[in-house]
Amino acid sequence: MKHILKRYGFLLLLLICIGSLAGCGTNKESSGESSSTAVEPTEESTPQKIIVGTDTSYMPFEYLDEKTGEYVGFDIDLLKAITEQAGIEYELKPMDFNGIIPALQTQNLDMAIAGITIKDERKEVIDFSRGYYNAGTSILVRADEKNINGVEDLKGKVIATKQGTASFDYATKIEGVGKVVPFPNIDQAYMELEKGSADAVVFDSPNVLYYIKTAGEGKVKTVGGLLEGQEFGIAFPKGSELTDKIDAALSAVMENGTYDELYKKWFGEEPAQ
Repeated sequence: MKHILKRYGFLLLLLICIGSLAGCGTNKESSGESSSTAVEPTEESTPQKIIVGTDTSYMPFEYLDEKTGEYVGFDIDLLKAITEQAGIEYELKPMDFNGIIPALQTQNLDMAIAGITIKDERKEVIDFSRGYYNAGTSILVRADEKNINGVEDLKGKVIATKQGTASFDYATKIEGVGKVVPFPNIDQAYMELEKGSADAVVFDSPNVLYYIKTAGEGKVKTVGGLLEGQEFGIAFPKGSELTDKIDAALSAVMENGTYDELYKKWFGEEPAQ
């Protein structure tokens, strides 16, 4: 009898175990869970996100719209078009222009767009896209100025400009110039001119012309024509893999008509061919 009970006990235990295993399978299926491992999203399915530096005090390329609290300008619109074309997301990082190139060198920025002049000495430490805007340097004086009519008249004069820019480099090389005063913000240079602390401002022509049409209307004028040719480019850390990708997107935007539309929006005319 004991042997019989042991045998039935063993069979009962076996049936209980089998029922438990079957129940586990049934619960998993009814709960909608899959026994397979979840597939993680690939890098290709997640848009690349980059940090883009800019100096938001350079009208009409990039500046803060006080009404909306948003950054606007030609460069900002162009950046949106290029990154959309390239399938890249970005975070804008406003900063002083003087800190942009060091931030690229230390790779604290992935890219920068801020009316940055393409120069050979800069090419030694950072990379550039193709040029996207042809600019030049202008001399700005007060509207009633009669003694300054060109660069030759700047001898012995006080020139205000923006530090760390190609315009500053140019101003310091003018023969016989009295003093070059650099400011972190070009608006400060314009104020120095208006109040008589500076005799002239030497700076990028697009920004100078924008100032004449807006805050400086009737107060200032340009003299002497363009002093030198300049070309703006998008900047990257040296050897960045992003350079070719953005360059290709920039070329596409310049060829599909988007660039022309943005240029006309901000400068009132289509770019010279």
